Amino acid sequence: MPRPLSDSLLFQPIRIGAMELRNRIMLPPHGRLVGDPFGSERSAKASLAYWRRRADSGAAWICGLNGFVGNVTIPGFEPTGLGATVRGVFRLPQFRERAAQYAETLHAAGARASVQLIMQGGMPHSPSGVLANHTNNQVPHALTEAEIALLVEEYAFSAGEAAAAGLDGVELHANHEDLLQLFLSPATNSRDDAYGGDHNRRMRLLVDVLRAIRRQVGADLTVGVRLNMDELFETGYDLAGGLAIARSLQASGTVDYLHCVMGNNWGAPSYIQPHHYTEAEWAPLARRFKESLSLPVVYTGRVATAAAAARIVDGGEADVVGMARAMFADGDLVAKARAGREADIRPCIGTNDCLHRVVVEGLRFGCSVNAATGRESEPPPRPAGTPKRVLVAGAGPAGLELAALLAERGHQVELWEREDEVGGQLRIAARAAENAAYVNFLAFQERRLSALGVKVTLGREAVAEEVAAAGFDAVAVATGARPRTPAVPGVDLPFVVEGRDVLLGWEDVGRRVLVVAMEDHMQPLTVAGHLADLGREVTVLYPTPGIAPLVGRYSIGAPLAKLAAAGARVEVMERVVAIEPDRVVARNVYAGTRRELSGFDSVVLACGGEAETRLHAELRDRVPELHILGDAYAPRRMSFATRQAYELARGI
Repeated sequence: MPRPLSDSLLFQPIRIGAMELRNRIMLPPHGRLVGDPFGSERSAKASLAYWRRRADSGAAWICGLNGFVGNVTIPGFEPTGLGATVRGVFRLPQFRERAAQYAETLHAAGARASVQLIMQGGMPHSPSGVLANHTNNQVPHALTEAEIALLVEEYAFSAGEAAAAGLDGVELHANHEDLLQLFLSPATNSRDDAYGGDHNRRMRLLVDVLRAIRRQVGADLTVGVRLNMDELFETGYDLAGGLAIARSLQASGTVDYLHCVMGNNWGAPSYIQPHHYTEAEWAPLARRFKESLSLPVVYTGRVATAAAAARIVDGGEADVVGMARAMFADGDLVAKARAGREADIRPCIGTNDCLHRVVVEGLRFGCSVNAATGRESEPPPRPAGTPKRVLVAGAGPAGLELAALLAERGHQVELWEREDEVGGQLRIAARAAENAAYVNFLAFQERRLSALGVKVTLGREAVAEEVAAAGFDAVAVATGARPRTPAVPGVDLPFVVEGRDVLLGWEDVGRRVLVVAMEDHMQPLTVAGHLADLGREVTVLYPTPGIAPLVGRYSIGAPLAKLAAAGARVEVMERVVAIEPDRVVARNVYAGTRRELSGFDSVVLACGGEAETRLHAELRDRVPELHILGDAYAPRRMSFATRQAYELARGI
């Protein structure tokens, strides 16, 4: 019988530099999506409330501030890209006040507070005018030695400001294409001066920065380095090279800990690994660093559960574990884990929509599984003034979340689901191997509903006459979406198959399959990847100028790498206009040029969904209160559905 998590080394104290930590759980920077601590008062309040909730839960160490270091550029140059800046946060007039509020708030909750020092590479700087990135063709500026000296001073100034604000530590961001990593890497540093060439000269900028910081702050401030263990990039450093860098850092006597990670800003894997990867997949590599160093080692990378964190620490793979997206999913994770309430922890399923909603679409932050995250500074939903008897029709993501939220407010809730299982399209998507984590969330929701006393009836379709006669005070229609069938001649031929049916087990698709991709997020890639897992030869046609335009850079690499490894072809700007027994006709969406494709055994449709609105239309004026949400209103993603459920639940 496995021992309780509360007995794990994860919950034992440890000293890192000058910091005494109450346990081994660290939160790396990720809360800026919720609110900018150096932005408006409202944004800063949201940020502070987010971190305070996690500290109150028991997190020991929060490295929550993205500390963009002041840039060195010519007048008028405009750095571009995520995190690009000129002034830097440490030069802001409000830095000390805001950082002090952050430190004082976390200290009051028993946590340590630190900041990560970031100089994003290529914005516009580099050692040699090249990037370790095959998806970004902007040419960076190669720094002069005089500019390097100014940057070293800026790092030292920034650390001094952090210390003056009362922070406990700083972490140098020497990974994920940061300028410091570009200098460390043989792939991007081809200089022939004191800052490039052999290992020691490639190390010089990082060591110069560390020594300058120590001169500025002494030994009282904890200083660490976040490092890619292996660049996984052609001509970049490998694991042996990463270990050599780590040993040199330890030998410099300037570092209190090493933070080991994997991945970059764009590839497979990215440093924010989606659900295509196994939990804590690269933690075993961190063991190599722990065994080679006397410094404490932190590991971060898809540590999605407290159990995984405990395995890493108890198994000797790291001394401390970093958890980020899992904290989006459940701000009380630490307290629940320590109390033995693992089943009550809302699981992170790794969709990365928490990032891509903001980065790709410019939307407000939203966690797919927890719409309350990011609202910690807002009053929680109030108990229902007059409890109502409410029916939720449909047990997909929107319906499940709404039913639970309404019950939590005190309403008497029934949930009717047509199928024999809850989950809707999420349950179907979970049939794909890379989506296995979705099942964990559905199981959590079922436990939640049971504990709340929600009456869940499976195998019962909500029919208007029955609903109207049942006497509910309010009805919420969350009936989801039916498959969207494009208006293409031949779409009804017997070898044309709906993608959902493929995921549900339809294997009679032959050897060569053409996937028609008319959905902008993950569905076509999921269906194509599942077919590849079945050993099929897959071609995917997108009418859009790019692949999966709403899937951001932190996720897109994983499914594309899988398809490429399987020999699949993905083509863009091709609109299917006819399906015939021996060929598929497509036209270029811009030029209109015609093209014929042949030799396919089947055509699989991955075209998203169309709102299933019939029940809502039939119930108008027949029930006292009627609502609609989720895909039944307009097909979108899970983060949209749960967010709508949260907003609706507050108003019933």
